Amino acid sequence: MRCNEVSNIGAFLDWGMVKELLCPFKEQAFPMKKGGWYLVRCYLDEKSERLVASSKTNQFLDNTDLTVSEFEEVDIVVSHPSDFGMNVIVNNLHSGLIYKDNIFQELSIGDKMKAIVKKIRPGNKLDIALGQIGYRNIEPNAEKIMQELENNSGFLPLHDKSSPEDIKAHPEMSKKNFKKAIGSLYKQKMITIENDGIRKS
Repeated sequence: MRCNEVSNIGAFLDWGMVKELLCPFKEQAFPMKKGGWYLVRCYLDEKSERLVASSKTNQFLDNTDLTVSEFEEVDIVVSHPSDFGMNVIVNNLHSGLIYKDNIFQELSIGDKMKAIVKKIRPGNKLDIALGQIGYRNIEPNAEKIMQELENNSGFLPLHDKSSPEDIKAHPEMSKKNFKKAIGSLYKQKMITIENDGIRKS
């Protein structure tokens, strides 16, 4: 939202209604300025019983129980910059970070886009990457399958319905790990799954 005015009690944001939305100073992640654009979360203030805004979006997010896994495609909203890169909201539930060296395009607060969970760090901290990440950086089993595809003209006569024995004999991994790996590759559009096997995209 655009900040229309800053008074002695906070910033007033334009949300398309006659009465502007207040973001108190205590709810500002960093001082708002007139004319600036900010990503905020609206909530009901218990004391005033009025709808107010907060740009401290991290307080509404929780990484305790993650609903995402590494190499999964997710929806993100660009939240606010930090010393390390750009903070993002992941699937409207979790907080994540895109490091500076992984940003190759201009990002603005409020931008919505697809991204990839590049890594889950201790404490359930999410490293996010924009776009697809190369198979050299994905999980070892997925990398192994990509290498097998390259060695076999881009096709393997295996899929999630293949027997555990066939999977163990060729890519030398369990069926569970195989399904997880091809699922990751499929989400990243690196392979297609056909009736008789998988093919490199």
